[in-house]
Amino acid sequence: MHRRQLIRTGFALATTATPLGLAACASTATGPNYPVSNDTTAPAYTADELVAAGSRELGIAAEAMGGAIERIFADQGDSPVGYIAGEEGAGAVGVGLRYGRGALHMKDGQPPREVFWQGISIGWDVGGNASRVFTLVYGLFHPDAIYRRYPGVEGSAYLVAGLGVNYQRADGITLAPVRTGVGLRLGANVGTMAYSRQRNIVPL
Repeated sequence: MHRRQLIRTGFALATTATPLGLAACASTATGPNYPVSNDTTAPAYTADELVAAGSRELGIAAEAMGGAIERIFADQGDSPVGYIAGEEGAGAVGVGLRYGRGALHMKDGQPPREVFWQGISIGWDVGGNASRVFTLVYGLFHPDAIYRRYPGVEGSAYLVAGLGVNYQRADGITLAPVRTGVGLRLGANVGTMAYSRQRNIVPL
């Protein structure tokens, strides 16, 4: 009788402990959804670091790059956690296409990740250009979260010291591409830009 009572007690403990153990495992395995807009622990680049990297990647004077960085910092009110350095080609006659390739650098010391982007736009827009691009990245706290589609309004772009700057935003992540290069692109358009792990011919 005593032995049977012990078996019943052990069985009851096992059935009550198992869900708790699973719940504990689930709570530790499930991390926060990225990006986390209020994450203040992610290391960020300083303006001086970005001016040095941007002028090197774009092949321009530090004074010109400094003007663009200063404007972006003033708009965003914060420091970026990463940047994308690369190049792209674009053209438009009403409907525009843009293709690019670069590397994502994070301040936290992770190795650079290859990034491709492709976009389509519609609007009053004529011309073409080949550009080097230096994109400041805000609100990205896991590098894999960069791979998504970002709406952007090219007509909101402005010039700072001969550099074109505009913004793309999605789910708390803000990208601020700084472009310089050859060619002419006039007009205003509305479109999207998709960032991916590999080249996609169809920009959708």
